[in-house]
Amino acid sequence: MADRIEAPRLCLVTPGLAEPRALAAAVEAALAGGDVASLIIAAEGASAAALQRIAEIVVPVATARGVAALVAGEASVALRTKADGVHVETGVADLRAALARLHPKGIVGAGGIASRHDAMTLGEAGPDYVFFGRLDGDDAPSVHDRALDLAAWWAELFEIPAILMAGSVVASVGEAAAARVEFVALRRAVWDHPDGPGAAVAEANRLLRHPADAAA
Repeated sequence: MADRIEAPRLCLVTPGLAEPRALAAAVEAALAGGDVASLIIAAEGASAAALQRIAEIVVPVATARGVAALVAGEASVALRTKADGVHVETGVADLRAALARLHPKGIVGAGGIASRHDAMTLGEAGPDYVFFGRLDGDDAPSVHDRALDLAAWWAELFEIPAILMAGSVVASVGEAAAARVEFVALRRAVWDHPDGPGAAVAEANRLLRHPADAAA
């Protein structure tokens, strides 16, 4: 059985296509709100060039705060922008290719997991973490049941750290933390928070330290 840390840390996923400087300001505000372990820079539907323009501005914001910046899907963009690594959701062949390019210095994470078989196949390739749920999977207030079940199963049995996508409200971090994963991911709950991203991160950290408050 894998040992689990007492409280998970946050992983933030950037919103979809956004103007780079506005996004950088939002990321700066979020990171000022409290502890964040990592930031996945995701821009579904963007070209590699557009993703690179975003990463060139956002990566320095994260690294200045000591937050690991990961580019979703593009190892070349991660290398060119001096990001800390890449998040791969397109299967084990692409995961292995990214590991060959970035390891041992860069972080390579695996997502796109739909089953236990997927998780074990990707885990055998040796990623730095596995991600349960979709990057845009926070389309409901609660954690998706399938992602929650897979994450809890993984956390019970395996040593590779797990990230679980929470729901669209900050309170869902308590539900995600119950799976005993190392990291809880947030997206809409941060960027759409009525009091701003910094307040969302502060609230999420409080709830992760005191999970009973999230269930109240």
